[in-house]
Amino acid sequence: MLQYFAFVFVLMLFIPDAYIYWLYVKKWLDNSHFSTLYSRLYKMLWWLPSAILAAGFIVARYIGTQNPMSERQGIIAWLGILILCLGVPKLIFMLIDLLGRLLHAIIKPIPVRWFAWAGIILAIGFFGIAFYGTTLGLSHFQVKQVTYTSSRLPAAFDGYRIVQISDIHSGSFHQRPGIIKEMVKLVNEQQGDVICFTGDLVNQRSKEVDQFVDVLSQLKAPDGVYSILGNHDYGNYFRWAKPGDEELNQEHLEEQQIHMGWKFLKNQHDIIHRNGDSIAIIGVENDGNPPFPQYADLPKASAGTEGMFRILLSHDPTHWRREVLPTTDIDLMLAGHTHAAQFMLFGWSPSSWVYDEWGGMYYEGTRGLYVNVGIGFVGLPFRFGAWPEVTVITLRR
Repeated sequence: MLQYFAFVFVLMLFIPDAYIYWLYVKKWLDNSHFSTLYSRLYKMLWWLPSAILAAGFIVARYIGTQNPMSERQGIIAWLGILILCLGVPKLIFMLIDLLGRLLHAIIKPIPVRWFAWAGIILAIGFFGIAFYGTTLGLSHFQVKQVTYTSSRLPAAFDGYRIVQISDIHSGSFHQRPGIIKEMVKLVNEQQGDVICFTGDLVNQRSKEVDQFVDVLSQLKAPDGVYSILGNHDYGNYFRWAKPGDEELNQEHLEEQQIHMGWKFLKNQHDIIHRNGDSIAIIGVENDGNPPFPQYADLPKASAGTEGMFRILLSHDPTHWRREVLPTTDIDLMLAGHTHAAQFMLFGWSPSSWVYDEWGGMYYEGTRGLYVNVGIGFVGLPFRFGAWPEVTVITLRR
């Protein structure tokens, strides 16, 4: 299977190169004033960037280690950036130019050069998006202000402010720790009554968060910081050396959250009191569509909160329609997981192909789901449009 993906990846690099070479580069060099020697040299150099990228990616991803995304994350990230900035624009140009040639074959008056120029413009535009998304986009924080209104909310909690963060993926920031510090500062500046973290603290191993324990311990709110597990927090994506290592890994992650002063909820709940009124914060383990793990025990987590205004922390938004809506009367669910595919343009994200609810507030009657698009990234160090998000949810009667 891995070899199959490597083969497809190489084709995606070299097919646009071959297309552009035979239709444009070779013709231009053959008609140029370069000597035969220099012309041949330039023709060979055309293939060199893609050859280096393909070889580097295959070696880094598939050779010599069972855990490349953990042990070679930095190298693979840089290769991904180069492929995004250099390889994908050529693919875009090829597709637009090919469309023009096909239309020209059917309708002769349609000029091919119009599509060639359109392909160039779109390729340059994508390069700009890729360059920004892999440089400044990772720290382009946005604070979203959201209001959730419910007649079931106790009067003492009218105006209560929840600050939600999600999908920190701390292992992705070992080379850029300042982004985590900036996030903590921004979250604290919102002066929320409570902070809720909805999972995916790490990418693969719990030790990824060790570097950030001190700074994440600085997250403060009057009613504390609540946290749950996401699919990446179980260590399922890492090939462990011996039995028992995976369980020790998860224990360490849970202990670190408690050490940071967070109120870690593992199929549990907590009650927040204010002026004689109370609301329940319920936290469950990850519960996603296959192949994502389903470890939530919602009846256990919510037992004893019946009749109360209830907020559920559940990492995967698909849990909302699968279990939360049909089997409970939970008022508001907070989720993450999707990252909005780390890309959004004019309100659209590729996540919409996979998830019905992938970013923002959704309602079913008066019941709500908010999907935070996250802070960190997985795989490719890139965010555009789906900027790192800090959400402030104000509860109103």
